[in-house]
Amino acid sequence: MRILEHLIEDSTRSFKDIGELVHLTGQAVGARVRKLEDAGIIEGYTLRWNPEQVGLSVHAFVTVFLHSSIAHQRFQSFAQQHGQVAEMHRVSGEGCYWMRVRVGSPQELNQLLDEILDYGNYKVSLSIGQIK
Repeated sequence: MRILEHLIEDSTRSFKDIGELVHLTGQAVGARVRKLEDAGIIEGYTLRWNPEQVGLSVHAFVTVFLHSSIAHQRFQSFAQQHGQVAEMHRVSGEGCYWMRVRVGSPQELNQLLDEILDYGNYKVSLSIGQIK
């Protein structure tokens, strides 16, 4: 778990550096990481980036209410094809889906929302600042 915690914190750390933190050799850490990968515990590696630095300044959360139960597959395909949809979850409670969306302007957000109307209604909340 300690190896995993250090990789989650910074996946670019070398096995040698992690080894020093958990009192193992770099080779032993590498073997354990491969076991975590083989077991499906580590599914891949990613990086943190600043979307605003590349022009994606509008961050919105969209709750989608589908018109009918047969629209789910079509809507999921729609969301997969749109790079502006950073994350999507099928949810219980309010709505059918929650989407996290990043776009460059309010006009781009409006265009995406207009396309969502083909599948159902929506409610939008705009992010005014990220805390964590």
